[in-house]
Order: sequence, then structure tokens, then C-alpha cells
Amino acid sequence: MTVDPLPLLKELVSIPSVNPMGRNVSGSEFLETRLTEFLERFFRDLNVPFEVIEVLPGRSNIIARFDNSQSKATILMDAHQDTVPTDGMIIPPFHPEIRNGRLYGRGSCDVKGGMAAMLSAFARLVKERPAAAANVIMSCTCDEECTAQGVTDLAQLWANPKRHSPLISGPPDIALVAEPTDLHIVVAHRGATRWKIQTIGKAAHSSRPSEGINAIYRMAPVLLALENYARDLPGIIPAHPLCGPATLSVGRIEGGISVNTVPDSCAIEIDRRVLPGEDGVKVMQQVEEYLRHRLDVDFKMLPPWIIGQALSNHNNGPWSDQLLQVIERHVGPHEKVGVPYGTNASRTSATGVPSMVFGPGSIYQAHTSDEWILISELREAAEIYFDFCANAVLPSRD
Repeated sequence: MTVDPLPLLKELVSIPSVNPMGRNVSGSEFLETRLTEFLERFFRDLNVPFEVIEVLPGRSNIIARFDNSQSKATILMDAHQDTVPTDGMIIPPFHPEIRNGRLYGRGSCDVKGGMAAMLSAFARLVKERPAAAANVIMSCTCDEECTAQGVTDLAQLWANPKRHSPLISGPPDIALVAEPTDLHIVVAHRGATRWKIQTIGKAAHSSRPSEGINAIYRMAPVLLALENYARDLPGIIPAHPLCGPATLSVGRIEGGISVNTVPDSCAIEIDRRVLPGEDGVKVMQQVEEYLRHRLDVDFKMLPPWIIGQALSNHNNGPWSDQLLQVIERHVGPHEKVGVPYGTNASRTSATGVPSMVFGPGSIYQAHTSDEWILISELREAAEIYFDFCANAVLPSRD
């Protein structure tokens, strides 16, 4: 019995679940609330046990479970509920449209396509109950696109003895995370540490600037030093064989209250991509040490709002070998790869759970102004997810 993921994807896209990305905004298109409510109905109709866990006000994870008493293997399948904002889109973001074998709409590629394929496979497991199937936990997490608080909370259900869920009695044997990978398997990826650097000045009227201290001017040498550091970083930190080099980028700057006031504060936002094996906190300390040895100007390192955790391929080899064989059965030879972006898999991997990333769609379509996914790939992914879960073999611990 095949459960077509296409009608499911159309419905998922039509339910807005935009992550505010830290902005002070409101509206019916923001947050995952309505999508979580849809998923509640989906799992209730399947008659499977599920649980809604509030992570942030109005923002929840939802997990459901399929059990096979004959299996010793447990697979976690995770897909995030949120999408990036719709600013600049040139298509209706929440009115899915099919053209030329593609489905268009916000989230179609990242990652509601992967979610629809996983939900389709999960529903088929429940209906067919294959004899060799693994136990499967389906998790739909919130807030992946900004601060990853959804998956961080999810991992606490097996990593923190003080947390408990009737659906998760211990760590899963493998975490399979949905992201657009062109049906390749991501076995390693970089993480991201993000923080602000601030310079402080003294406000004054712009007609008498000598009476103030311009915080934006104070930031100028900091920016120049960071540009030099970013240029030299690939020579300081050896590149990872799958994920490439470590990088640093300044993405935003803000300062001042008006053009006729000497600014008393200026802040920049930094994105430092962290390689497997690097410490997401120490990379900040390395930047601060570099700057303080080269600058006379004072600055503040503000606390990070996300600490980089990378995905390493040190313990996912046997599982990714199995998945690679399943992929080959359905769509021919594919590869294990590393990528420069981050996913929820780094947070599950940090608890010791072997983790890998796989899904339909291309990262080059994620977050775009006309986001789309190939329908053929959507259906292929659903078949692969089902086959992998229906025939999973717990690797030997030798």
C-alpha cells in the first residue's frame, strides 16, 4: 500500500509556519501552532500514540511512535515544522501550485517535502506493519531555522534523566533527519556559532561631534581586523575532508538612533562556521584573542544565541551503508557527502546518537524566492524512508 505524499505536502505548504527569526513581528503566518494542530489530527487519525511538548510559548514539538514488538532497533525520523520568512518571494508562498513536475510554495523544499515523505512512510508502516520493521519515533520539531530549540529540547528526552516521555524510553539507535540532500546522505556537516560584538561610545548632537564618542567609528578597526581574520582562517584551521574549511562572516551591523546624533552604541553579528572536532565556544575565544592582540579600541563580546555543533561521521557509517543500499535499490547509485550548512542532526549526534541527513529536494532551492521541489523526488524519498524503516538491521556492536 502506497501513501502518496503529494496531497500531504500540498496541505503542509498551505499551513503557514514561518519562523520570526528573532524579529518582533506578529501575524497568522508566524509560528508553528497551526501546523502542530494539523499534525495532532494526522496522528490521531492513524490511531498511534503521540505527544505534544511545548518548547516555547505557542511553539511545540510533536512526537508519535510506531512499535514492532519483534524489533530491537529504534529509528528516530525528524523533520522541522518551521520555514524561513516569505520576504521577497515571487510566488504565492502558501498556495501550493504544481507546474512542470514541481510543487511550488514556501517550505516545499525546506523541509515540508521531507516531512511529507516521512509522514507518508510512517503512515504506511502503521497500516502495513511489516514484520521486519524497526520501532519508529516520528518527531516534528519547532524552531530549527533560528535557534534550534526544538531539537535541543527533543534530545533532552533521552539525554536528561530529569526529563521523561512515555514514547521515548531511551536514546534511539539512529536519527534520520530530513533536509533537502538530492537523495544523497549527509554524514557530516558544519555547525554555526553566532554572536554580537559591541562598541560603546558617547551620544552628542551631530553639530558638536567632538563632545561625543562615535561608536560606529570605533567599530571600523574591529571590522577590518575581522576581515583579515576571515581571510586567514583557512590557513589557521585545517579543512575537514568532507565539510571544507572553517569560515567567518559578519552579516549585520546596527548603530545609532538618528543621523543627527553621535551614536553611543554599535553592534555587529558574526557567523562562525564550526567544523567537526571544533568547540563552538572556543571559536569565540579565539576571535577575541585575535582582536585584543591587534586592537587598542575597546569592545564587548556578547553571549552567543546559538553555539555551533557540527555533525561528525565518526559513528554513522554502518547505518549510512544500510541507507545507501536502500537508495540504490530505488533510484540508483548515490553518495555519502559532507555539507557546509547545519541541521538538527548535530544536536542528536551530540548526545551520542548516530545521526545522518537525507531527503528530497536541493539545498539550492531552499529559502529561495520561488521555492519548489520535484514531485518525482518527493515520492522516491517516501519509498526510501519506508524501505529503510521496514527492513532496518541493528548494526553489530563489535
